[in-house]
Amino acid sequence: MTSEGDVVDSDGLRKDPVLGVEMQGDACVVRLAGELDLYNAPQVQDALAHACADSPARVVVDMSEVEFIDSTALGVLIEARTRLTNRRGFILAAPGLETRRALEISGLDRHFAVHDSVSEALLANV
Repeated sequence: MTSEGDVVDSDGLRKDPVLGVEMQGDACVVRLAGELDLYNAPQVQDALAHACADSPARVVVDMSEVEFIDSTALGVLIEARTRLTNRRGFILAAPGLETRRALEISGLDRHFAVHDSVSEALLANV
């Protein structure tokens, strides 16, 4: 950790916010991590745009390793959701306490499907 609280790797740089993007059946799972903010929003935006590009039945955003999310990154989630024809197919999975709190404070928990785990999100009706 730096004095500003940023998550860093052994080289002293912030961790990549996108751990992976993979297809699981008819779903595209995007694994995010660390602090999602203005600094790395373009990386998150690119990954989510890629995930939505082929119009999968659902896009599951695994947030289990996200430690912080700011308004810019929340906006990226909103924008990505608009890329899917069936917006109910854009699902947030496993947000931690701080991430869930940001979703609740912003009111976005009422607009996104939020599930406790990726496996639950993969089985949800969309």
